[in-house]
Amino acid sequence: MSQSIFNHVLGPVLHGPSSSHTAAAYHIAALVRSFLGEEPVEAHVAFDENGSWGQVYAQQGSDLAFACGVLGWPIDDGRFFEALETARRQGVTVAFSVTTLPGAEHPNDMDVRLRGRNGGELRCRARSVGGGAVLLTEMDGHPVHLEGDAHDVVALVPSRECARAVCAALERDGACPGEMVLSDAKEGVHLVVSCRRAPSPEVRRALEALLAEERARSGFAESVLRVGTPVFFVPAGEPLFTSAAEAIRLAEERGCGLGEISRAYEAQLLGLSEEAVTAEMTRRYRIMRASVERGLCTEGDPMRLLDRSAGKVLAAEREGRLPQGGLHTRTAARALAAMHENSAMGVVVAAPTAGSAGVLPAVAVTLEEEWGLPEEQVVRSLFAASGVGLVVALRATFAAEVAGCQVEIGAAGAMAAAAVADAWGGSAQLACDAAAVAFQNTMGSICDPVQGCVEIPCHTRNAVAAASAFVCADLVAGGYVNAIPLDETVDAVYAVGTMLPAELRCTARGGLSLCPSALALPMRDLRASRRE
Repeated sequence: MSQSIFNHVLGPVLHGPSSSHTAAAYHIAALVRSFLGEEPVEAHVAFDENGSWGQVYAQQGSDLAFACGVLGWPIDDGRFFEALETARRQGVTVAFSVTTLPGAEHPNDMDVRLRGRNGGELRCRARSVGGGAVLLTEMDGHPVHLEGDAHDVVALVPSRECARAVCAALERDGACPGEMVLSDAKEGVHLVVSCRRAPSPEVRRALEALLAEERARSGFAESVLRVGTPVFFVPAGEPLFTSAAEAIRLAEERGCGLGEISRAYEAQLLGLSEEAVTAEMTRRYRIMRASVERGLCTEGDPMRLLDRSAGKVLAAEREGRLPQGGLHTRTAARALAAMHENSAMGVVVAAPTAGSAGVLPAVAVTLEEEWGLPEEQVVRSLFAASGVGLVVALRATFAAEVAGCQVEIGAAGAMAAAAVADAWGGSAQLACDAAAVAFQNTMGSICDPVQGCVEIPCHTRNAVAAASAFVCADLVAGGYVNAIPLDETVDAVYAVGTMLPAELRCTARGGLSLCPSALALPMRDLRASRRE
């Protein structure tokens, strides 16, 4: 599976507070809506009672995000808080339940049933796999493996000959179909083909005619043709590297840093120019910067548990009212600010997740405002950070539900340390070593969001990780020799994460979540405050 920076590492752009539970809910809804092929009028979502969704979906806006996707709105639509009410007004039923999902294999599994205005129906099992990435594992009772990064054609056809005819038509159309996956169904054959571009209207009509002809000839009554619209960038090439060691070697061969080699990776994978991927990263950085600016306002949209403090901390530092202060404290305050915006369900960039959306924006803004770096150099440092994120995506996960906070805020801290090292002019080796040191010092951290909200202790963890990024880069640049390379460190982090009990992996059933003071905190109704 190819990992993309924009699809899996530094993104998506989303309404907070959670990439796993807000962005992923949107992506699943948008994806299954496209496969339905008509306007939905009913959407029923079932979460497993032993999983993560059922514990936090209301607090983390999963229901709002899912409704946005069902309605066909953009992920950052300003009407986000109106999605459920709008659906009701338009006669669209969007319902959620927590129950037992037979055969659920992942804490982020969900079952989805859609019915369209023309009577079409669709049943899917889907899951969030971290950082907003998703996977459809079942469609209409048949196994699939669809990630939303291709124009996927799914069909139930009478025979393998008919399946091959479908693929041949797609190939003639220039849709660049990938591997054909066939499985025998109770009646007929189930076909899945992933294409790099959408089948033309002409070939879709031809395929519908082909299936109608086959139905008439064979008496096969169940033929179905579904075409999904990707919710992510569609990969068009092969990855440039698959490990930190390979990235370092390539950077040394080309005489460049981790930022440049990671930018080349994304351009090659997506089949875009380096100018195009730079423009997209610049867009995302500007959203990050805006999230910091909004979060520093002492007056703004409320959070569920916390009061706004980022602006107060920054003001106190500038006025000399702190024990120490300095660049690290100012960076920490900026991380708090971005997380304030995230928890108020504002628009942020998952970096690599929404729960860690404060670290990289804070470090990047600090590099621009305090180091005086031009925007293009800051953007290069974000590519360097993303190179570390690619290693995590390839070898581990960004899902705290699977491996704890260490793969969210811990990963963001490692990525940020690489960004600082790269911005300073360090080599790819130095950037990866700084990242490894950061990771080694967050290994084993649990995910215990108080009352299921991405606020306590998430905000201060983001702040500390952002400040620590500069320390880790300093240590390695100053002569500390990292003995355990990044690849091995990531493997160890993942192994430790999978040993954590479910209570310590984003279920709000362990750690600080069970403290009497945490349970007694009053929770604000963000939806009501937004409507006022």
